[in-house]
Amino acid sequence: MAASPNLLMQVHLQIQKRRRKPNEEILNFIQNEDTSETELLFNGPISEDTWWGDEVTPALFRDELAKVSGNLTVWLNSPGGDVFAASQIYSMLKNHKGKVTVKIDGIAASAASVVAMAGDETLIAPTALMMIHDPSTCAMGNKADMEKAILLLDEVKESIINAYETKSHLSRNKIAKLMSDETWLNAKKAHEMGFVDGILFAEKKMPVVPKEEEPDEEEKEDTLTAMTYSKSRNLSAFLSKVSASAESVTGTPIDQLEKRLALLKY
Repeated sequence: MAASPNLLMQVHLQIQKRRRKPNEEILNFIQNEDTSETELLFNGPISEDTWWGDEVTPALFRDELAKVSGNLTVWLNSPGGDVFAASQIYSMLKNHKGKVTVKIDGIAASAASVVAMAGDETLIAPTALMMIHDPSTCAMGNKADMEKAILLLDEVKESIINAYETKSHLSRNKIAKLMSDETWLNAKKAHEMGFVDGILFAEKKMPVVPKEEEPDEEEKEDTLTAMTYSKSRNLSAFLSKVSASAESVTGTPIDQLEKRLALLKY
């Protein structure tokens, strides 16, 4: 049964009205009285456009960010969403004139983790989580269309790795493997891997302890030589002590013992 034109027009108008409605609850700037800096509450999914009023869109973000000058703190809590919209928001934050501090207080998953990488300093609450994974899409068509979709996803993944690599300094292969495995990171793991610069509310900073690298062949030879030299020196010192101890022993000479034994016969 076909819908009447009037009904379709009413539905269209309602959708347009809903899409244009700003959402002050999920994107809200506040002035921190203690620091005199502007803080942004970033809550909700990321989308190119808003349908239900609970999405953060690049257009909405741009309008609000234009009102801010100086240092900015972003409190981030988002399950992710549209990767291209996240890329726009990432670029806006990187281009902001002032220090940008991102504080993950809930979750920064999927595309939201890309936004987190935009911080000059990125911090995470001890109870918060990050999640990174491969991009996904919906596609329809023939074999050629599917192959194009696969190529597109490969390029999107490489673009996401660019942001992770810049922040964490992990190898691209390592990051790609973490994404393919859909990796969830608690605060300590995210810090150890370099995705964040610190953990919120910690009494003191928790420095990242770099993993020891495998020594090269030249270092191995030097180590082996040093070990051999040490063992030989220790052996020589031990023998010297034994020899000196033997020389210092006092007793009856053998010829006198023979004479005394001879006297005992009589």
